[in-house]
Amino acid sequence: MVVEVDDARKLTGAALDRVAQDERMPAEERAHAQAAVKEDVAEALAYLVDPFDLVDEVPGIELTQASWSSELIDYDPDSPDWEADEDDDDEDDELV
Repeated sequence: MVVEVDDARKLTGAALDRVAQDERMPAEERAHAQAAVKEDVAEALAYLVDPFDLVDEVPGIELTQASWSSELIDYDPDSPDWEADEDDDDEDDELV
């Protein structure tokens, strides 16, 4: 998944709000989370996107483990470097 952040301040603010509202987060962890969110927009995104929420309502799916990372990149959809991999454009594959 590629997302474009067009307002890093809004994203960071939303992540800081989420961290502040998490009543289960210990104070020491909250301070660490706030510092990470302020330092890195990718960390801010990580505090807002929960892998469980992405598949919670999908029938036949039970999330048993999730991990992901994010990084800042220069994305150009017209660049040949971003063409689909051979596995991505296999027209014979169908989701059933």
